[in-house]
Order: sequence, then structure tokens, then C-alpha cells
Amino acid sequence: MQEVTRKKKILIAEDDNGNFLLLQILLKKDYELFRAYNGKEAWEQFQSIAPDIVLMDIKMPELDGLDTTYLIRQESPKTPILALSAYAFNEDKLNALWAGCNAYITKPLNLRELKEIIETYL
Repeated sequence: MQEVTRKKKILIAEDDNGNFLLLQILLKKDYELFRAYNGKEAWEQFQSIAPDIVLMDIKMPELDGLDTTYLIRQESPKTPILALSAYAFNEDKLNALWAGCNAYITKPLNLRELKEIIETYL
């Protein structure tokens, strides 16, 4: 009897529809995707769906990605969190890593690089 393997769950915290649609197109074939429109929703969904990995936009309404990452880290020190940001300054990267992100990926996204990073942490 063949064992059925489930798709890994990715929580995508992204307030911009265009950015989310791009991620959805790139990732939906290989992963089960969940979307949060802001940091507050990301925190709530994280608690309810227990994703395998989180793709975290940094600049979001209600609760930004850094504060959300910090909250998630208090509950789950091991779940990989990948920061996604249009900001490419070293200070932004350091702030994301300090908040608890495992990696920092700048937009626009490179599909091959994104998938490699996701697979590294899964």
C-alpha cells in the first residue's frame, strides 16, 4: 500500500494582492497555501493551521512582519520564517533576522532562489 504524503503547508503573510498572486502561481503546485492579509491574521492563522513554513512580508497593516515574527518565535522557535521585502538595505535584513526570521529574500522574487530557500528550511 502506497503512503500518501501531504503537501507542506505555507502561510503567506502578504497584504498586496499582486505579490500574493505571484507567490500563489509559483508555489500552489507543490505546497498547500494559506494567506494572511496582515500580521494580526498571520498570527491567528499560525496558531490554527500550524504551517510548516511562513513567508512573511515585512511592511503590513495592523501588525508588521517583524512584530508578527517575534510573536511566532515566542510560541514556536523552530518553524522557519522567511522575510520577504522590497527593502534591500542591510539594516532591514538585520532587523528581520533579529526579530527571528531565518532568511531575508528581496522582491522581486527569483523563483529558483525562492524554491531553493524554502526547500532548505523544509
